[in-house]
Amino acid sequence: MTSNIRKDRMRPAELLGIAGVLAAFVGLIVALSTRPADAQGWTVVIVFTGVAFIGALVMMAMLVLSFKPNRDELQDMDDQDHPDRPTRH
Repeated sequence: MTSNIRKDRMRPAELLGIAGVLAAFVGLIVALSTRPADAQGWTVVIVFTGVAFIGALVMMAMLVLSFKPNRDELQDMDDQDHPDRPTRH
């Protein structure tokens, strides 16, 4: 039971980490391809990195929302909403 709670709590951090890695990769590719020498060049790298981070977050959030919970997950959510009721497991 505690492993499921920990897994549920770490889920947002995992999604942020994956989005951060994707954004860093895009930033690295943009930096290597444009070879920024001044502040304007680094601004382009930062903008592309930010857009990649936000885009990755939005796409992963849409994927997470597309999953339909199964019967066990629905039961668990119902138990969490009403802790005073006896469980039906």
